[in-house]
Amino acid sequence: MNISEALVREIVEKVVQTMLAEPVSQPPADDFIKCKDPSGILMVKTDTVRCEPFGGVPGVALKDIVTLQEAPRMGAGIMELDHGAQFEWTLNYDEYDIVLDGTLEIKIDGRSVSGQCGDIIYIPKGSHIFFATPDHARYAYFVYPADWQSQG
Repeated sequence: MNISEALVREIVEKVVQTMLAEPVSQPPADDFIKCKDPSGILMVKTDTVRCEPFGGVPGVALKDIVTLQEAPRMGAGIMELDHGAQFEWTLNYDEYDIVLDGTLEIKIDGRSVSGQCGDIIYIPKGSHIFFATPDHARYAYFVYPADWQSQG
């Protein structure tokens, strides 16, 4: 096969332009590592995500890890509960939680569903619950729809 120098140059220029158009990872301002493929596939290094205080509830922190522009149908983030923290919440969306560390408890109607590292908990839309932990919990949450705040 005979490939001309001009063809190689054209291909390399297109690849470089594509790579420059889409950053490989988010700017440092996001405080975590997120890599985005031009196809839309994302990868987040969960151990780099630093959660921020949530709603003035002591011991509760979270960080959304995708934007509506990146994932318009599903939301995701990391939440942490520390030293026996708990908070009440009514979900107007469906949610899956994957426990990354510690123990996550979902309290509903006087009962408790508990998960530990690696466990997955599903919480259906309309549930009135308490997120809680007897010690600490760090978990990834996935919600549908992503724009749940507008669901009323």
